[in-house]
Amino acid sequence: MANQHLDFTSKVEEGCLKDKETENQRGEQHNEALLLANPWKPWQRSRSLVKESLVWVRRGLGLLGGMEWYCFAALGVLASFLSFLMDLSVTKLLRAHQWLYVKLEGHMLLQFLCWTLYPVSLCALSSSFTHNICPFSAGSGVPEVRTMLSGVEMPHYLSVTNLFVKVVGLVCTLAAGTSVFLGKVGPFVHIATMLGAYLNRLATLLSGKKEERPERAMLAVASAVGVASCFGTPISGVLFSVEVMSSHFPLRDYCPGFFAAACGAVTFRLLAVWSGEGDTVQPLFKTSFSDDKPFYPLEILAFSTVGLLCGAASCVYLFCHRSILRLVKTNRVLAKMLTTEKALYSTMLVFLLASITFPHSAGQYMASKYTMKELLSSLLDSRRWDSKSHNASLELGSELSPWSEWSPTGIPVHATLVCFLVMKLWMLVLACTLPIPAGYFMPVFVYGAALGRLVGETLAHVVPEQGGSPINPGGYALAGAAAMSGAVTHTLSPALVALEMTGQSSHAAPVILATLISNALSRSGKRPSFYDAISLSKKLPHLPSLLRACPKISSVCLGQVLGPLWALLERGVGPREVQQVLDTYTDPEIAVVESLDSPILLGSVKRSDLQMFLSHTKDNVLKSLEDVCSIKSPSLQISNDTTIVEAHGVMSVMCAEILYVTERGRLVGVITWLEMKRIMENLAKDI
Repeated sequence: MANQHLDFTSKVEEGCLKDKETENQRGEQHNEALLLANPWKPWQRSRSLVKESLVWVRRGLGLLGGMEWYCFAALGVLASFLSFLMDLSVTKLLRAHQWLYVKLEGHMLLQFLCWTLYPVSLCALSSSFTHNICPFSAGSGVPEVRTMLSGVEMPHYLSVTNLFVKVVGLVCTLAAGTSVFLGKVGPFVHIATMLGAYLNRLATLLSGKKEERPERAMLAVASAVGVASCFGTPISGVLFSVEVMSSHFPLRDYCPGFFAAACGAVTFRLLAVWSGEGDTVQPLFKTSFSDDKPFYPLEILAFSTVGLLCGAASCVYLFCHRSILRLVKTNRVLAKMLTTEKALYSTMLVFLLASITFPHSAGQYMASKYTMKELLSSLLDSRRWDSKSHNASLELGSELSPWSEWSPTGIPVHATLVCFLVMKLWMLVLACTLPIPAGYFMPVFVYGAALGRLVGETLAHVVPEQGGSPINPGGYALAGAAAMSGAVTHTLSPALVALEMTGQSSHAAPVILATLISNALSRSGKRPSFYDAISLSKKLPHLPSLLRACPKISSVCLGQVLGPLWALLERGVGPREVQQVLDTYTDPEIAVVESLDSPILLGSVKRSDLQMFLSHTKDNVLKSLEDVCSIKSPSLQISNDTTIVEAHGVMSVMCAEILYVTERGRLVGVITWLEMKRIMENLAKDI
């Protein structure tokens, strides 16, 4: 019996080995067949192994949750990691510049060359790198992302080349320091959007689906992650995506947005802890405001005054910004330089800005030695900057006086703040014309903080202390930062950004009040926001921006702007006409009508069905199209009198790719996103 059992076991093992050999042979034959079928594709065996591995990964992860949730988490982690690496690189470059400047102490000419040529070379490198490799990476990127989220396809703004150039160029721009006075938020939102687009493709590959367009939900979530990964502020990141980026934000995207933004914010702050910047997870700009009595009731009037001043300053800034954009477009010399000689233009302008901010000249009245983070930290300090407290802090040590650069050689801090506000206004307007990757939110945020600080210092100097609780000028700086940036962008999310990044909830009411007042003043007269002005200058097909610039567009009907009707098939059409339409047009769906003389809309046929129809006609003799293809009834029809705004809203909310324009059942036009883009581009040319 034992021998029989051993024989039986050995036969089973031999059978298993033969089955494995047979499977291996089949696999090798399959790979060889792939090689013979596609001999031009390299590494076919490796590609097939990778695909099989992805299938197993998809099955394993699918047991725990949907693949899109893993992509949301990965997006937050990757974006925060990239943001931290960029900040680390910028910090190293800024310290190198400061070290070299200090080493040249006593040689004013060498210090001047060091101070000017360092940012000039970095900005020239950023400009030439951008111009020669990917011109689409210049600027903020927020207006382009808004356009894509509105439904318009712009694939060149989501390319790998754009991602690489944007990262390198942005590091060079930030390393130029406060001489250029540009920020990070806008370009990094664009970077996060590009990361989201590629993760969306990965999720599509793992799920086995085919999508021709990047999913707008992922792009909206990525824009929230971009803000959260810069400041560690998840809630305001989602609110920024709702207010600034999306014309229609679906409720189903809220939970993914908060989840990805929270992953990004937590990872960003944990990386700061692990690198030694802090002992625990804490706000990016830690403040020491008093919680017992943060402000007096009558100070609400002063905070309202800050909102009014920031609203007025934002109107001046937006007017200057629109004027400089118009000048750059109309002036032949500037237009030619920004087209062919971008590096030369950047070199000349940055040299001018750096010369003005040289610490031994006008720069000493603008705290030019501070970095952007040091500027904001000093402005948010809760202590007064009067001469008495300043001298006391100097006796204790320079590290206890974060405002030392604001009052050099005994100059009153009010004078330096006024000089900073006057000079930085026109310098920032000029810096906005640089053809380099740059953000414009943080400079305006710091500018508003300086304006609020000026009001707070003036009030603290005029009003005596009461009951041992002095007026906190840092609270006014916080309100001014939120009010100014909110007025420039026409949003309320900067108020939440200010509260989250400082961890101060005691000043929530005055900060929001100042932001509301500044927004009301900035929006009066239907002035376009900062991002709207850039969209109009670039002629981007972004309908909300066009409406703010020209409200008459809301009454334009489709019948006035519809193009000719091209892709069309009759009900009883033959294979030759179908082949001609497929060769001529690339539309995914083709409209089917009763006849060309009486174009009563019957429905549409997918392109794949038409190709199947042609394959059937090679073997069988068929009379017409309806014998093989199923004509799908149109789900969305609009009239010829429908306005462009209504049609755009229907396509955005319903996520529709095609709309049929009919008049008493007759097909008069077809609206796709490509056609909508053409219509909006034509409208933008007339503004």
